[in-house]
Amino acid sequence: MPQTQSSSPMTLGTKPIGKLLVQYSVPAIIASVATSLYNIVDSIFIGRGVGAMAIAGLAITFPLMNLVIAFCTLIAVGGATISSIFLGQKNIARAIDVVNNVLVLCLIHSFLFGGLTFIFLDEILFFFGATTETISYAREFMQIILLGTPISYIFIGLNNLMRATGYPKKAMISALLSVGANIILAPIFIFTLGWGIKGAALATICGQTVAFAWVLSHFISKKSFVHFRLDCKWFTASIIKRIYAIGLSPFLMNVCACVVVIFINKALLDYGAEAGNLCVGAYGILNRTTMFFVMVVFGVTQGMQPIVGFNYGAGQWDRVMRTLKIGIALGVAITTVGWIVTELLPNTVSSLFTTDKTLIDIARRGFRIYFICYPVVGCQIVIQNFFQSVGKPKISIFLSLTRQLIFLIPFLIIIPRYFGVDGVWASMSASDVIAFLFAVGTLIYQARKHKNITPPQSVEN
Repeated sequence: MPQTQSSSPMTLGTKPIGKLLVQYSVPAIIASVATSLYNIVDSIFIGRGVGAMAIAGLAITFPLMNLVIAFCTLIAVGGATISSIFLGQKNIARAIDVVNNVLVLCLIHSFLFGGLTFIFLDEILFFFGATTETISYAREFMQIILLGTPISYIFIGLNNLMRATGYPKKAMISALLSVGANIILAPIFIFTLGWGIKGAALATICGQTVAFAWVLSHFISKKSFVHFRLDCKWFTASIIKRIYAIGLSPFLMNVCACVVVIFINKALLDYGAEAGNLCVGAYGILNRTTMFFVMVVFGVTQGMQPIVGFNYGAGQWDRVMRTLKIGIALGVAITTVGWIVTELLPNTVSSLFTTDKTLIDIARRGFRIYFICYPVVGCQIVIQNFFQSVGKPKISIFLSLTRQLIFLIPFLIIIPRYFGVDGVWASMSASDVIAFLFAVGTLIYQARKHKNITPPQSVEN
């Protein structure tokens, strides 16, 4: 049986925006917070259970993890956006085609990317900044993660579709299942069984397997509003092309993050001298902390996406803009909290991850400098994801590149020459400010000519 009218995704075009954002964003935020807390707790377990050098090894895996996520979000975000637009156009059959295509693409991407990366893992990790002291930790962690990519990709891809097709609470539950199983298993694998950093990775995959089963059962059930159907299309060129076009923005965002982390790790190793590995470890602490608040903002944008996509597809521009304004206010509020916490309590946050005094001191200095302009990050992220949600990937890609590539890499090359490790932290802060200004300017320009970004009659050719 399909959903009742009161809970149908068709209410995205009629229900008050505030209520819809609560309905869709709160579950997404809860799921994002849970995932972020897991990442933090996992790093705490590794730092305290394995050691400071293991934290550095884990930091080395960040760019590779970004690549893993990139090839998944390419499909997940593109599929979620298109399905929302189809639902706005009341084209249920095509929304089902999208779900079928996303499943197939997730399997293809996971086997191709996961397999190739596993074969050349050591070479990739050394390229990303691993040293003889950190390579063993990074290798052990990533081997398990890569073996689990088929499960991870299907879980993440279908979970985005679950939220986009009208089931935000179920999408939240799947994330909580993954995180809950992970947090329970990680200390058992790391401390009780003595599996170290490999145990942390295994706990991650076990948690995702639980969520994978939950999400898959949803789309198999005929009671779901949109579900798998054998008689619908499973590999359609027009849908795949559109998925890739819209998903290209978050894909490039993660690829850029990968490239940037390489530059950051190299700069920290070069300018940190004998403490280079610990500087990389400090960046790992900063990265986990900033991602906590970024993931909360992503929870807001995930909640916005089906609302914006549906109303964009239905041609209701006023509802689209109201959703954006509320989203920006929430995004700025979240990153402002992050700035307050890290400016007032940098020692407290750092000491959660490690007892190493030198590592805590380096991380504290990094917090003070990097987070000084952090409040504007929330606005930039919301605007970037807004253009992605209305099917304008080129603008979204441009805004993503401004923050993570166009400005940051030149800063990382120039500023640390004069200010050392402090210059690395300052480079990230400076790029955030300039990217924010570009995002606001782009939004104002596009809003003034909004007639040029009204939706086409159909999302496919």
